[in-house]
Parts: sequence; structure tokens; C-alpha cells
Amino acid sequence: MTQIPPTGASTNKPDTCLAVINAGSSSIKFALYGGEAAECLLFRGQVEQIGVAPRLHVVDGKGAVVAEQQWAADGFDHRAATGEIIKTATGLIRATPVTAVGHRVVHGGMKYSAPVRINPEVIAELSRLAPLAPLHQPHNLAPIQAIAERAPQLPQVACFDTAFHRSQPVLAQLYGLPREFADEGIRRYGFHGLSYEYIISHLRELLPELAELRLVIAHLGNGASLCATHRGCSIATTMGFTAVDGLLMGTRCGALDPGVLIYLMDTYGIDARHLEKLIYRESGLLGVSGISSDMRKLHASREPAAAEAISLFVYRIVREIGSMAAALGGLDGVIFTGGIGENDAAVRAQVGEGCRWLGVDIDEMRNSRGHDQINADSSRVAVWVIPTDEERLVARQTAAMLRQNPGERHEGKTPAAA
Repeated sequence: MTQIPPTGASTNKPDTCLAVINAGSSSIKFALYGGEAAECLLFRGQVEQIGVAPRLHVVDGKGAVVAEQQWAADGFDHRAATGEIIKTATGLIRATPVTAVGHRVVHGGMKYSAPVRINPEVIAELSRLAPLAPLHQPHNLAPIQAIAERAPQLPQVACFDTAFHRSQPVLAQLYGLPREFADEGIRRYGFHGLSYEYIISHLRELLPELAELRLVIAHLGNGASLCATHRGCSIATTMGFTAVDGLLMGTRCGALDPGVLIYLMDTYGIDARHLEKLIYRESGLLGVSGISSDMRKLHASREPAAAEAISLFVYRIVREIGSMAAALGGLDGVIFTGGIGENDAAVRAQVGEGCRWLGVDIDEMRNSRGHDQINADSSRVAVWVIPTDEERLVARQTAAMLRQNPGERHEGKTPAAA
């Protein structure tokens, strides 16, 4: 492993630090924060391309690279990645004790509408939700279980993507199915809630008056969704029972007539696991283009199918922004975030053009710079690009839970030393 002395880190060594882990389908992001309120970023990194070409990249709080490493794909799963993260983090923070680990967990079901201290019973309940988020939930749980085995006394906190959407009206959460299914938990949950909650919290610091208005936040990345917010609360969102609903995504199909699935089962003899693979891993931008799920590669391609995939991605966003505006009874602002939302000026411009009827007018020069406010002065709707930071929100929520329950603090060893 290439390790570089963390010269860019703060010279004031904190007494303790708090760790955050954000495990996805093919990567694990992590961050280490110092201080009582966990606001001081010490290090941030990720192990990406797990199962393909795993590699570690870590920077300090000022963005300087402090560690890099690569591994062979064979046998290197999320648990192995967690072990390497623990080893790297332990070397970076040296003897600084870790007070807790906060985790982004995609699905909290009906029970969890706020962060929760993790114990074996919580792990068991979250495991039962894995079929509702098969690309994420098992991978969210793998680091939790690995850390619990190494350091069972270290507090771990689960922060949920679904929790932010529990403020939605009942009608926004229901499907048109017999009521007993809703009572059993088959309802619209929504996801990307930690991202949306962070954007709202940031807006309340930056533009508090805008944060309270009728907004559509577009979290656009390999996973993509929209959320309508009013007074900082979720009113409606495009994802539903699972994270495959709504917009076209990198490899997920988005909204699909359920009759198509019945047809595929009857005509081609496709079973449930094959359907799951089809709609989660083989569809979306990848399936429509036949080229890639990476928007950058599609932009660079001259194949007509690549252009059509991008156009379909934009078309679905524009249609659903109209739906979100209807749920809000109007529209005062649009916020772009996520990997595509933050970095793809062309997609933002096309979405803005499709939403002119709502009063959206994006300034070409501001949009090309790709940060802060990008609407034209004449626009009736404010349009902003705001980078999301789910890890920081998880750190804040975890630190808040420790303050509420000071008896649960752990001032001892790091997970590697425990």
C-alpha cells in the first residue's frame, strides 16, 4: 500500500474521533471526523470497484492524498474491504480512540424513522429488509457485522435513507392494493433521504428562506430519484417500496408497468431472481444504450443508442419534476445534487429546458461553472447545484445520539486493536 504522511491534516490532534461508513453495491465510502460535534473532517476515502478491480483512495481534510492501494478481485468482498478500511484508518488516526461508528443504512422499514443504536436484534430486523433493497441492504450490514465481531463494545449507529420520507402524507405512501398489504408494510418508503436531509440542512444555513419553500431536489447518480419538499419536509418522492422505482438509473429500470414482469414470466419462463437481476443490474442507462451505465461514457459515444439513453434519462426526470410540482401545488426551486446532478452541465441544461413551462430558466454561463446558483436572473424558479454529503449528516446524527446517551460512549481502543 502506498501511504503518504498526512501532512495536510489538522495540526491540532483531536482527543477522539467518530467514524462513518457508507456501503454501496460496489464500493464503501468512509470518513473520520474529530471533535465533540464531529464537524472536523480528518480523512475521507473509499474502496471502489469491489468485485471488479478493488482499489483504495484516501485523502485528508484538505484533499491531499494520504493512502492508495489495489487488490485482486477474487475473494475481495465487502467484509474484506471493511477490514482494509479499519487497518488503514487505524494507521491514520494512530492512538486516537474512536467513540462510535455511524452507518448509512438504506432501508429502515416501518419501524425505524430515526437513527438507532445497533444491537443484535436491530441487525436481525434490518436483515429481514434485504429483499426490499437487494443492491444495498446486505452490503450496509456487512461492515456493521464485521465491526461488531472485532469490537462488540464500540457503539454503532444506523442512520436510515428511508427516515426522511416518513413525514409524507399517508396518501403519498399508499399503493392501490388491498389494505392488508399496506398494513403489512407494502407501501412507498422512498430513499436517498440522508442526501435530501443534508441538502435541506445546508440550505437552511445558506438560504433559510429558500429551504422552507416548495422545492424539487434531484439526486442524480447511478441511483437517481427526486424529492418534493415543503418547509424542509418530504412531501413526495419518486422511489417507492424499493429503490428500483421512479427515474431511469445507471442499471435500474425505474418505473415499469408490473404487467411487463408478468408477461416476461409467462412468455420467457423468467423466475423472480432473474427478474431481480434484470431490473436492478441489466436495465437503465446500461440496458437502453447497450454500452455503459456511466453517463460520461455515453456522452463520449457516437452510437445513437447512447444518445437515446441520455434522452430517456432526461425525459423521465422532466416528467417526474412535473409530478413533484403537482404534489407541491407549485414550484419555487430546483436543486441538483449527486454525481450526475453536480457534474453534468449538459443534463442540467436539458432538464431545465424541459421545465421551462414551470418557470425554470437556466443561465448557460452559470451552469457551465457548475456550482451554486445557476438560474437566469429572469427565472421564476431558483435553480442551485449543491454537493451532497451523506457522510457528514451521518456523523452529525451519530454525534447527536451520543450526546443524548452519554452512557453509551466508548473511549477505548480502535476496532483493529480491540
